[in-house]
Formats: sequence, structure tokens, C-alpha cells
Amino acid sequence: MALHKKENDMKTSTDMIAAPGAAFTDDAARKPILPVLALLAAVLLWGASYPAMKVVVQALGPWAVMWARMAIALAIIAPFAPRLKPRAYRKGDWWLLLPMAISMPCLYFLFEANALRFTSAAQAGVISSSVPLLVAVGARIFLAEALSATTAAGLALAIGGVAWLTLAGSPSESASNPLLGNALELCAMVCAAASMLLLKRLSERWSSWTLTAVQTLCGFLFFLPGAPLVLSGELLEQGWPVLLTLAFLGSCVTLGAFGLYNWGMSRLPASQASAFINLVPVTAVFLGWLLLGETLNAYQLLASACVLAGVWLSQGGVRKVD
Repeated sequence: MALHKKENDMKTSTDMIAAPGAAFTDDAARKPILPVLALLAAVLLWGASYPAMKVVVQALGPWAVMWARMAIALAIIAPFAPRLKPRAYRKGDWWLLLPMAISMPCLYFLFEANALRFTSAAQAGVISSSVPLLVAVGARIFLAEALSATTAAGLALAIGGVAWLTLAGSPSESASNPLLGNALELCAMVCAAASMLLLKRLSERWSSWTLTAVQTLCGFLFFLPGAPLVLSGELLEQGWPVLLTLAFLGSCVTLGAFGLYNWGMSRLPASQASAFINLVPVTAVFLGWLLLGETLNAYQLLASACVLAGVWLSQGGVRKVD
């Protein structure tokens, strides 16, 4: 018995020497605090982009703003290009990379910007809560991820909270053609879900920051029609508030938020990570109240609590199908 125990102890020690990071990896898998913090930071930055966009879009058109954001992000990430090569490129990866980048940021921002021309922000916000469900359905089909009852309940609570949040306030924009606007917003959410699923598939071989660089480059080229307005010199006439806000959007939101979210999603199940998207409208409403003086009533505070509770609940129930 003693000899058998000694052999087992030696085997355990040998396994630890062969894989010294295994214990740390297992512990990180049980407590993915860094991916969770990265996702929280990403949604906070995305939420902050809404009041920031209100400032710059009034001065410049959406195409010019989006191209400037992509150009700033690309300028920051370009010096690191030699270090952004894929870890294990496979033939045919471009057939996944291109749809991922075209879906988000290109088509996503195109659909959403035009959706807000025809529908209210409240209705668009309700539709945006469909992203986790779209990702969950897609992850079940394409990534073999199954949802437990706990995760499903958390997603339902979060989505219900977002719906309550967006409907509890009085929309400031008129809905001239809500059917068209809501259809465009739903298209934007489908693009977001598709991009997340493709990113999840590629993240096994590609660095999250490499994928972010690919998305940024495609967005830079896609929104190129907005470049003439930015390069004409009219941008410099807008004053420092607009310039600083645009710099924040390009560096912290376009690059920082996308990079952090891509990194966090590469380390969590797709359906689990997508639940954090429900925090974006909560953050946007709160910062709109804090920075722009928009009303945040008691019902919206309760709805925000529901979203937070739903995201917390959804963190315990995603498992991988064997």
C-alpha cells in the first residue's frame, strides 16, 4: 500500500512538472475573474459611447464619425502589427474572418445608425436585448453549447430587465416608421450575434487582439466614404470637446472595448459572455443621466437591478456538451 501510494505521489508530481500551469488553469476556469472584469469594462465603455456619440454626431455625420473612430484605433494598433500574427493559421480561416469583420463593425453600425432614424431609442433598446438569445441559439447549433435552466432563467431575467428599462422612460426621439426601424435594428443584432459566434470559433487559433485589428481594418475601409469630411479640415474647426470625445471613442471604445470583449469572450462560453451585452443599455441610461441630465426614474433603477441580477444568475449555468 505504501509503495502504491508513493508511486501515485510520484505520478502526480510528474504530471505537475509536465504541466506546471495546469493547476492555475483549472483554478482560472473555476473563477474566471479576469474575463469577467474585461467584459464589464467593455460594456461600460460601450455604454459611455452613447452620450459621447450624441456630442460628435451633432457636429459630424455618422459616416465621418465612424471612419474617424476606426482611423484612430488603427493608428494605435498599427505599431503592434508584427506581433499580431495568428498563432496557428489554417487554410480557409479568411472565410471566417471576413464574415466576422463585415458583420461587426461594418454592417452592425450601418444597420443600427439607420434604424435610429426610423424608430425610437426605447424600441431599439428592447430589440438589442435579443443578442444573448440569438447567440445562445447559435452557440447551441454551431458550438455545441447547452444552456442549463439557471442560465436560461438568468437570460430571461436580464432581457426582461432591459425591456423594462427601455420602456420605463419617455423616448426623446419620434418613431416615424417603427416597422422599418425595428427590422433594421433586428438586422444589426443578428450581425452582432453572428460576429460573436465567428469570433468564438476563431479565438482558439487567433489572438483576440489580432481579431480586433482585423475588425478595425475592415471598418476603416468600409466607412471610407466619411474620410473626406474628416480630412477636409472641418474637424479641426469643431473645438476641443469634439476632438477629445472623438479620441475617446476611437481609442477607448472602438479599440479598447472591442479588444477587451473579444479577449473575455475567448475565455468564456459564447452564450455566457453575450449576457453582459444587457449591461450596455443600463450603462448608457445611467451615464446619460449623469453626464447629460437625462431622467433616470425609479422604474429604470429597478429595471437596471433586474439586468444586473440576470447577468449574475446567467454566470453559473453554461456547460459544454461532450
